[in-house]
Amino acid sequence: MAASFLMHEKIWFDKFKYDDAEKRYYEQKNGPAASPSCHQSVSSTSAAGPAGDQSELVTRIATLEAENQNLRCVVTDLQLAISRLENRLSLLEKSSTSHHPSPPPPTQHVTPMKKVEPLTHLSRKVELPSASSTRKAESAAAAAADEDDDDIDLFGSDEEEEDQEAARVREERLKQYAEKKSKKPGLIAKSSILLDVKPWDDETDMAKMEECVRSVQMDGLVWGASKLVPVGYGINKLQIQCVVEDDKVGTDILEEEITKFEDYVQSVDIAAFNKI
Repeated sequence: MAASFLMHEKIWFDKFKYDDAEKRYYEQKNGPAASPSCHQSVSSTSAAGPAGDQSELVTRIATLEAENQNLRCVVTDLQLAISRLENRLSLLEKSSTSHHPSPPPPTQHVTPMKKVEPLTHLSRKVELPSASSTRKAESAAAAAADEDDDDIDLFGSDEEEEDQEAARVREERLKQYAEKKSKKPGLIAKSSILLDVKPWDDETDMAKMEECVRSVQMDGLVWGASKLVPVGYGINKLQIQCVVEDDKVGTDILEEEITKFEDYVQSVDIAAFNKI
């Protein structure tokens, strides 16, 4: 009777089978479902994450505050030490100034002036010669003149002749020495000059220009060696040596004579000047 009753009731006795089949279907489609223990661990970590970060931040802030406090203590100690040093330096400066007073200003030493004697005092010291002293001087001069007259030999002597002969010989020797010295040639001052003779352009005939320069002849002028020195752009200058007597030939006259050859010579410069 009970079995007949259950047969007519609409009860789903196989529901667990269908649930297991649905579960397997979704697991195959989306992967295995997480267990309740996994869900609990994830939720615990998610809940513990913010709490752990917050505690770490709090500890870091606390350490920073402690370090800041230590730095403030160090700064205050340094300020105190600096203030003490400044006070000590000021005391030392005051003590040094008190022990070493400033030197007195230099005084000017004035030499004492000599006492000038009045003219009246000098006039007193001057004594005029008396008449008696003048008489004594005249008598002494007369006596000396008489003695000279006594010594004169009116007839001459051999000693005077010998003195005259020696004087004549000495004069002759002096005359001969003067003539010999006048004939001896004196020292002639000479100079060695190195001239730079520059042409107008590279088409100037350098051989002809050298010939024109050597044609300048003067008393006391001797030409020496020469050579061509390149200047640039194919232009050469004539460098020629000469020896001159300073009293006879001057550099100005020599330059004027060379520059007269205007067709070949542009300018003349003194490259070297040496005394011989």
